[in-house]
Amino acid sequence: MIELRAYTSLSCGSMAPAEAVRMAKLAGLRAVTFTERVDAATMHPVLNQLAPVARSLSLYAGIDVIAGCELAYMPSALLPDAIAEARAAGAQFVAVLGQYLSGHVEEGTNLAAIEGGCDLLSSPGLITEEEAVLAAEKNCMLDVTAYSPHALANGHVVRMSRATGARIAVTGGVHEAIAFISADLRRAVGIGAGMTADEYATSRSHINALLSRMLRM
Repeated sequence: MIELRAYTSLSCGSMAPAEAVRMAKLAGLRAVTFTERVDAATMHPVLNQLAPVARSLSLYAGIDVIAGCELAYMPSALLPDAIAEARAAGAQFVAVLGQYLSGHVEEGTNLAAIEGGCDLLSSPGLITEEEAVLAAEKNCMLDVTAYSPHALANGHVVRMSRATGARIAVTGGVHEAIAFISADLRRAVGIGAGMTADEYATSRSHINALLSRMLRM
């Protein structure tokens, strides 16, 4: 089991990285991706701290740790360059916080994030079919999340995925220790959002393949 969306005290989470990795291990995860929430001001200092820690913890904690980030609340026009900058700064995985319902993310963020080549569009809200088509073309995964403030449009995201072939990642949106979800609950979140058992299994296969690519970086 792999968690693609978790945060530590380096950004908006409550756990230090070592604690988060330990809790992920105890939750039965084989890998965790830290998508520390950043913008242009915090990207470099956060990744400079996270990347060496992730490498060290991967060696000694019995779990693969991926150093990533989640760009959030930036003007949409800046996102393509910011995604490229994050990769150059050492991010193995780049997410962008999407236009979730009840949020304050700028309109146009979903499209700019997908066009910019992010790996995961977190909490995409009422993503349009045209945006989902582009996500399928660019291998940008769409987030179906257990994190309740961002989960209101999960069913819509699944419908857009089914209509377009865009890939889905079921995530925990982990900000604290108790938020690491079990394999059964992760599957239930996907099925509850409308995924079929086969669609959920396919999603897991895609995420496993992605992890293999990230570990070769």
